[in-house]
Amino acid sequence: MSREIPVERKVFHLTLKANPRGRFLRISEEVGTKRNAIIIPATGLAGFKKVMDEMVDADGQIPGKKEPPLA
Repeated sequence: MSREIPVERKVFHLTLKANPRGRFLRISEEVGTKRNAIIIPATGLAGFKKVMDEMVDADGQIPGKKEPPLA
């Protein structure tokens, strides 16, 4: 499964993959010709989601300029 999320000048690629050691989520950031990635083993996805949800909630409580939600 793969998805892309464009954010400002960046494009984030999220890909759920598997290899002989198990499943993992690869999050790649593409800026121009540069690409960086992090790998999260499937066993850590629930914890990663929990922290991301907390970050989104915290961002919603901080006053300031907000980005429009993704369509």
